[in-house]
Amino acid sequence: MTTAPVLDPPGAPPRSDMEPDRSSTAERVLVGVFTGVPFLALFAAIPLAWGHFLGWTDVALMVVFYLVSAGGITVGYHRYFTHGSFKAKRPLRIALAIAGSLAMEGPVITWVADHRRHHKYSDKEEDPHSPWRFGNDWKALAKGLGWAHYGWLFDGSRTSKRRFTPDLLDDKDIVRIHRWFPGLVAVSFLLPAALGGLLTMSWQGALTALFWAGFLRITLVHHVTWSINSICHTFGKEHFDVRDKSRNVWWLAIPSLGESWHNLHHSDPTCARHGVLKGQVDISARIIWAFEKLGWAHAVRWPNPERLAAKRVG
Repeated sequence: MTTAPVLDPPGAPPRSDMEPDRSSTAERVLVGVFTGVPFLALFAAIPLAWGHFLGWTDVALMVVFYLVSAGGITVGYHRYFTHGSFKAKRPLRIALAIAGSLAMEGPVITWVADHRRHHKYSDKEEDPHSPWRFGNDWKALAKGLGWAHYGWLFDGSRTSKRRFTPDLLDDKDIVRIHRWFPGLVAVSFLLPAALGGLLTMSWQGALTALFWAGFLRITLVHHVTWSINSICHTFGKEHFDVRDKSRNVWWLAIPSLGESWHNLHHSDPTCARHGVLKGQVDISARIIWAFEKLGWAHAVRWPNPERLAAKRVG
């Protein structure tokens, strides 16, 4: 294991991979509102569930919307749009972009640009969310974990979309969905509420569905995704050779739909399956497998045994 690099502090001059900083206080406030308000649902979840503010309709809707929005990130934003782990027919491509938008982690082109930059500079200078940003002693790492998990969202620097995502900028469907992001954020809250109300034929059903399948579901998706940036670049096991600090964290495998098998992903980024060893559950890979069987996806980059053996450590 190599010593973690000490990265340049925030506020370093923008480089060719960056766009001019046009961020505003209003934008940072919006980020805080749309990430912080759903988080408050965690504090209310237990007393509300105890007080019969939770029904089976709420549970079903929360699970469905979690799978759709989290899968939109893991299968869509990440494995498809960022890394090209498979090719998708146009309806599936559009559906994946919409599903990822429902996770409220940013417009598709912005998300992909940031993540491609992350892979280019993983745990090095200009990685947008490395937990090793401030150094490798315990105080610096504690600060870095906070930065990687949440703080980087408020950074004024912006990844150049023209440099990192020219393919998506040339796709009219994806550009349109990128611009629709604010409306899709509204859908992510209003659709669960509407379905909850219709299924229970009550205003209370709409309200409880909004809470569980809207606010609570969003905050769970957010913090599971951000844990890949923070926890999976700090703790866990290294099974494959990498140039950074990406690690496998088994207890995040189910909620992250397989993304926490992060060490293999950084060793072989375009591979459609991240959990390649025995017992490594990868729900996202099974979703891609289903798309392939249905004829919606093709040219899937499944693991190559020879490549895996060459990269295996220990």
